[in-house]
Amino acid sequence: MHGIASIAGIIHTIRPSSSSEGGIIGAYNFGSNACHSGTTNERAASPATRGTHTPHAYRMQIFKLAQGSGPLVVSMPHIGTHLPDALATRLTDYARTLPDTDWHLDRLYDFLQPLDATVLQATHSRYVIDLNRPPDNASLYPGQDTTGLVPIDAGDRSRIYRDAPPDDAEIAARRDTYWQPYHDALASALQAAKARHGYALLWDAHSIKSILPRFFSGKLPDLNLGTADGASCGAGLGEALLGVANRHGAFTAVLNARYKGGYITRAYGQPQNDVHAAQLELSWATYMDEHHPFAFRDDLAGRIRPVLHALLTTLIDWGRSRYRR
Repeated sequence: MHGIASIAGIIHTIRPSSSSEGGIIGAYNFGSNACHSGTTNERAASPATRGTHTPHAYRMQIFKLAQGSGPLVVSMPHIGTHLPDALATRLTDYARTLPDTDWHLDRLYDFLQPLDATVLQATHSRYVIDLNRPPDNASLYPGQDTTGLVPIDAGDRSRIYRDAPPDDAEIAARRDTYWQPYHDALASALQAAKARHGYALLWDAHSIKSILPRFFSGKLPDLNLGTADGASCGAGLGEALLGVANRHGAFTAVLNARYKGGYITRAYGQPQNDVHAAQLELSWATYMDEHHPFAFRDDLAGRIRPVLHALLTTLIDWGRSRYRR
């Protein structure tokens, strides 16, 4: 039975280590006993709030978790739109429209419950912290333009902060308060799936504006699959997913092109340990209006949703076939 619930305690901690290939690849130790809450006191979470009076501090969910019992875990790290009050007042008017959000993915992926997937969704905007970046802020794409762990400019290079951006102390506080609990929850969900089935499947769901010159030239393909050049999953899975996307014909699709998979895909995708990960960066043009107020388009979503369903059922079927007992 699925339900949205905050997690009071996560029993596994993350211990990332550096990759020799420029990006950061997390080496995760699933055996420790550290705990993190799924909620935070917003008023006390950041140095930005120091010196303020908070008579009505409240508890805010850092993530939402719908618990399934199948091998599939779906992560949506950029779907969040919440800005703590003390942070919102520091942002430009444009930044407060949250133009880099992965809008409406929960509505688009409305078929996950029948797949018995575990679904983890961020609640806070990526302008608070980017959950798909390494904790040390190392570049995932050395030599290419990208945004950081705590972004200071938007995808179109417009500034996010009215005045001074966060300093190192504030970034560290945000990492502890927001980044770590999400990753603890994700690690725990994958471990639970693997304990039940002997393997786990991770789908990291993203979306992006179709034209964004800072990051790519021209118009982005509709479906951008990433498996870290095959390192995040077993042999043939990426190609199988690409084949499904291409067979539908109505949409353009690529594998390991501009978007090869971010930190989550690279860190958790450990096929040698029976955890297989893939990322999809989906063009906004396939399901929504690309300008503020970023409205969901049912007419468009109805066309792309069957493709997404086919991709995830292919992923599940691939896992069953590989681990058939």
